[in-house]
Amino acid sequence: MPLFDLNTIARNLPDAWSSKILGQVNSARIKILRMNEMAYANEVHDYNEGLLVLSGRMMLEVSGKTIVLESGQMYMVEAGVSHAVLPGSCGSLVIIDT
Repeated sequence: MPLFDLNTIARNLPDAWSSKILGQVNSARIKILRMNEMAYANEVHDYNEGLLVLSGRMMLEVSGKTIVLESGQMYMVEAGVSHAVLPGSCGSLVIIDT
């Protein structure tokens, strides 16, 4: 198995909010992305999504409620739940989904 320096990979991605798939465990994909200060539009998935902040902070709106995730914290967005990233989020994010 390869060793990943996740924060370095995220910093070197060409575009913010554009994820890169690092691998897969069973049906779960592991993705990395770089957040910037810009908001990310509201979305709803038909699968659960894990959002793990590696560095920085994520300002998440889930069903109209603001949730602040700090480095080292993870939020599980359940399938069918509306969520968006608010302005001011920055750092590295790991996404676990199917």
